[in-house]
Amino acid sequence: MFRGAELEQALVFPPDGRRLVVYVVYDRRGGVDDYVVHALQGMRDHATHILVVINGKLSDDARRRLEPAVDEILLRENTGFDIWAHKDALDHLGPRLVEFDEIVLTNDTWFGPVRPYGPVFDRMDALDTDFWGMTDHAREEPNPFTGEGVLPYHLQSFWIAVRRDMFISPRWERYWRELPEMPSYFDAVLKHETIFTETFVEAGFASAVAFASDDYPTDHPALFNPTLLIDDGCPLVKRRPFFHWPPFLDRHAVIGRAVLEKVQASGYPTSLIFENLARTVPPKVVTTNLALLDILPRTVVTASEDPASLRVLVVIHATGVASVSPLVERLSWFPAPVEVIVTTSDPALAPAIEELLVRHGQNISAGEVRVVPSANGRDMSAFLIGCRDELLSDRYDVFVKLHDRLPTRRGRTVSEYFRRYTRDNLVGSPAYIANLLALFVREPGLGVVLPPVIQTGYATTGEGWSWYRGMGQDLADDLGIRVPLDGITPLAPFGGMWVGRPEGLRPYLSAKWTYDDFRDRSRELVPDMQRLLERLVSVAAGEQGLHARMVLDAEHASLTHLSTEYKIDQLAVNLPGYPIEQIQFLHRAGWMGTAGAVAFFRMYMKTNHNKVVQRLDPIMHPFGQGARAVLRRVRAAAAAGRTLVKGVRS
Repeated sequence: MFRGAELEQALVFPPDGRRLVVYVVYDRRGGVDDYVVHALQGMRDHATHILVVINGKLSDDARRRLEPAVDEILLRENTGFDIWAHKDALDHLGPRLVEFDEIVLTNDTWFGPVRPYGPVFDRMDALDTDFWGMTDHAREEPNPFTGEGVLPYHLQSFWIAVRRDMFISPRWERYWRELPEMPSYFDAVLKHETIFTETFVEAGFASAVAFASDDYPTDHPALFNPTLLIDDGCPLVKRRPFFHWPPFLDRHAVIGRAVLEKVQASGYPTSLIFENLARTVPPKVVTTNLALLDILPRTVVTASEDPASLRVLVVIHATGVASVSPLVERLSWFPAPVEVIVTTSDPALAPAIEELLVRHGQNISAGEVRVVPSANGRDMSAFLIGCRDELLSDRYDVFVKLHDRLPTRRGRTVSEYFRRYTRDNLVGSPAYIANLLALFVREPGLGVVLPPVIQTGYATTGEGWSWYRGMGQDLADDLGIRVPLDGITPLAPFGGMWVGRPEGLRPYLSAKWTYDDFRDRSRELVPDMQRLLERLVSVAAGEQGLHARMVLDAEHASLTHLSTEYKIDQLAVNLPGYPIEQIQFLHRAGWMGTAGAVAFFRMYMKTNHNKVVQRLDPIMHPFGQGARAVLRRVRAAAAAGRTLVKGVRS
């Protein structure tokens, strides 16, 4: 193969060779996560010079943490993804490039080292090659990104090492000089990653790969076979198996929990993975991909961790003495004495609740009934405003938030099941509580524990945001929460009860709420603060780098799984293909609404003539918004009229 004038010289990495690492970082907050520092520190013994390129901004604190691990930091505008960041780094180094024998172009899209870097560098150093990648992707037809043509064989761009003869060549200089703009992720893939290898191989340069797809059962082992790569000594595991769209990973049986267990067995600190995912990925995606659901026993303590050392604050909101009594009785079930605050907006309840605390106070180290000045916001305002000082203090490791209210617009059987579901899956028995609290001992980065969305008697799935999504995003922005929100139904304690670390509430407690902020605004067609904050619990904790887990006891897990499986089976009966294909079809079709003729026509057009719909949407969308707003007001007025005629049921 033609390589220029030095045909006879072996292009191995020399024993005293100098290696440059160009590592690209993007963080929307201007920070640097610990996994980045860990990865760079691991490369220190294998690199002469480490240049980190920051896409966007870099805080002073992040710079201080990064500087000891690197030699140079280049700050640039966040454009062109990591590809243009590499280009700017090469331009920045300019004539200094000839000082090196190899350049490694990489980025922050992987965790490592999960296995030592050294053996891989040693093996690749001995190869007679011009450039090499850590992993590759086999040729694929048709191209999955375009639906036509061919996706050529290519080294994956998250790690490409280039030897001197190639990076001082005219072809190399021309490639980067002619690099096109890349406004989207697909541009980065189609205009660089998938053509880089082919371009330079056709120019006469030899390529190699450390872990070839030919040795694995899929075309894309970095995504589909990460556990096999780790077994074979690959020092990196891509982030994508942890954050990719769950139906896609489900279709290919990529089990994030299995990958995580393999990474943990290798000795890598998985707390770095949890922290990064909590801050950068929608919570429900993380919990789904990593299977973060624990089925906790109610009759026996199985956890090896002792939760007795935790400093626990239990906050219970009371609306009646009889209704709060069962919760107060369960305070004796905790494995060690707890501090308790019972809040209420009704001063008349205080004496009787105080008697309850005295009667069941054998496991209460400190107890108080706290009368809050307003019923606005009910248990959420009483918690965040009425107990603000305690939650901001460093006196507690964990809080348990409970209340005694029941849904007011549900039938009796649904309300009773709601009560049982929420209580059984948080404070179901002495053994259950001990097993739950032990999770916080086992995982210092655990911030929120809650039951999954209740399925029986409710239709929350598919519309958990309801009409709160837009204002939820606005509120998250105001609170400085940059964690992406879940798209459909958020991972949230619907019903307002959960267990967590006080640190996970810091975004909430940074705001100076008043009870007036929590007033009922439903008649103004404005989402109320209580329900907005309820839906942001997991992302608030995620902003602090704390992840969420879900818990169930065996009874409710059995009921929920089998009921959900049956419902999915019924929903899928008329849809062909795998669930991912069924989901994509329904997403293309769009909202069914009340299933009238107009809705079905719209779904038909979106499914079969989507380009026409896209052209008309800018014209029709404003009319649709106006019509829906008018319809909401008409329905609200009609509901108010019915209330006046029929009266209110007591």
